[in-house]
Amino acid sequence: MAFRSWKCLLLDRQDTFAKAWRSRRGGGPSLRWKRCSHWSTGKSLDPEVRAFLEENTEVTSSGHLTPEIRLRLLTPRCRFWKEKPDLWPYGDPFWAIYWPGGQALSRYILDNPRVVKGRSVLDLGSGCGATAIAAVMSGASQVLANDIDPIAGIAMVLNCELNHLNPFPITIKNIINSEAGNWDLIVLGDMFYDEQLADGLHHWLRKCIRIQQTEVLIGDPGRHQFLSHRICSQLHKVIEYSLPEYTRQENNGLTSSTVWSYQPSESLESC
Repeated sequence: MAFRSWKCLLLDRQDTFAKAWRSRRGGGPSLRWKRCSHWSTGKSLDPEVRAFLEENTEVTSSGHLTPEIRLRLLTPRCRFWKEKPDLWPYGDPFWAIYWPGGQALSRYILDNPRVVKGRSVLDLGSGCGATAIAAVMSGASQVLANDIDPIAGIAMVLNCELNHLNPFPITIKNIINSEAGNWDLIVLGDMFYDEQLADGLHHWLRKCIRIQQTEVLIGDPGRHQFLSHRICSQLHKVIEYSLPEYTRQENNGLTSSTVWSYQPSESLESC
């Protein structure tokens, strides 16, 4: 009997992933995370991990909002789509799914390069790195991708290679609740799936806006956890995209994904 898709499994495991974000707050990473907290341009990849990812993902650009971007993803044609998930030797591959919030952000940036051109951009919870790649393609002066999974960092480097780009810097430590970095723009997609994580994001993003006047764009397909969070009262809809059929099927029938601008008012600073 075939096992249920990785997509369903990863949706079930998002609470575990949220706990991982919370346990790796800025100040106290384990030794493992201290050893590998940053990928710099030109850093060599572990050849064993590279070979595993190349063998067990599919290069694709179809079924998503950004056919211009090629990505290594976990698809139904991959061995591990139907294999026992416990046989996957690394952490849950959230990075191997092109989530709809990230798709909307990437599409918006590609269609509106002025949003990033000549600006510094932080892609928070970058996953496969598609939004960071879109920012580079659209002329961002500086891009940093952030994800707490070191395998995601390797996957992002491979995805840069697929798109004929030099790898951008990647940090794999939890920067939520750290000092507000001096970024012109922070982009994040599909991150509001856990209330405590959402609260932490809300507080940190508001601090970045207050201290550094950072612009914040959020991508989300309308998940309940996002729409019910108090941050929604401080969002302005930028654009909504209809999702391709393949992405709809992957996401339990969600039909669209929206880019929001986060603009907290001064009267809500204490929220």
